[in-house]
Amino acid sequence: MFGKTIKIKKCRACASTSIKTFFDLGAHPLANRLLKNPSEREERYPLSLSFCLECCLAQLNHTVPPKKLFSKYIWVTGTSKGANIFALKFCEQLLSKQKFSKNSFVFEVASNDGTFLRPFQNKGFRVLGADPAKNIVEMARKKGIPTERMFFGKSAAKKIIGKYGKADIVFARNVLAHAADTRDFIEGLKEVLSDDGILTIEVHYGGDILNGLQYDSIYHEHLCYFTLKSVERALNEFGLHVFDVSRGPISGGALIVYARKWKGQEASSVKKSRREEARKKINNFQTWRVFAKLAYNHRDKLSAMVNWQTSRGLRIAGYGASARSSTLLNFCRLNNHQILAIGDSNKLKQGLYTAGSHIPIYSAEKMLFLSPDIIFLLAWNFKDEIINTLKNKFNYKGGYIIPLPYKPKIIKK
Repeated sequence: MFGKTIKIKKCRACASTSIKTFFDLGAHPLANRLLKNPSEREERYPLSLSFCLECCLAQLNHTVPPKKLFSKYIWVTGTSKGANIFALKFCEQLLSKQKFSKNSFVFEVASNDGTFLRPFQNKGFRVLGADPAKNIVEMARKKGIPTERMFFGKSAAKKIIGKYGKADIVFARNVLAHAADTRDFIEGLKEVLSDDGILTIEVHYGGDILNGLQYDSIYHEHLCYFTLKSVERALNEFGLHVFDVSRGPISGGALIVYARKWKGQEASSVKKSRREEARKKINNFQTWRVFAKLAYNHRDKLSAMVNWQTSRGLRIAGYGASARSSTLLNFCRLNNHQILAIGDSNKLKQGLYTAGSHIPIYSAEKMLFLSPDIIFLLAWNFKDEIINTLKNKFNYKGGYIIPLPYKPKIIKK
């Protein structure tokens, strides 16, 4: 059963009609639409990528209505130890860019449970989050983080200004790629930002997606796959100028850009990143076409690896029922015939089944009770954190399948 989508006719960021399709992953269910029962009927949606020859943005060809994706959400930032640690560092890095008074107003778009606003609140800043998911907004409010429930754009920005005023610090982590209307979203960011404020945007970096062959990051929520060049071009169109960049550890490699409403001196990191992208040809169409070809080869190798383990009688369980794991499992045609269950620390996911592959999701304890010989590390981008937890907290001594980055590999007992 296929769900309704809107197919793009022009680039989401620069509105150019010079877009070319280069990667078709087939029809997939929504990554975060977990099932209560594996026999439920599921809608599937086209999942394919185009490249804009004008601004070099890789992007999905089809848009699923945002209300289907984000009105109820199951990713909770605070469940990740790594995210909690990075939230503190993120706060310090942002505040180091310029001096802010204690009366400064900090606004986060797609704030989830407020994990990244908490450090600013603890320093005495006035904070506000905005998120479209009702269950997540309620969670944030219970934690004492003021949060408005809304889809963000220019209209929403005006509502925020009318109620709270303009923000001195605006940040949007891993959400620009989710915006169905990229241009309206950026215009909203500019609107809500004070004239001398700082805008910080974090995106899963296209360079890391290419270098690590991270095709599992492609799913319906992620409409765009930004590089520094493409995000700069998008911001420049609305009078926003990047003055610094840094890297983040979340999502398998993130790019963090810092921008203002006025042109000023650029940090050396900006020029260095531009040179690096040019050297690696990250913004070349041919590079992304090669990426697609390598992804198909990787799919075949990973599927063969998993099936070889099961043919030998080994019991395989997974860990990390992440959105990206949905693409990995469905693209590689892996399901509950090969994988017994998936452990996950997020209680909102436990007791449900994965989209398309119909694998039961358990707590780590219940998953390990099945005595797996090997664990398929689906949330491989949190590899060190997960392996340490399984080893030190649960005394797991078996092996691991690490699907990415780049080549799939097995870590033995």
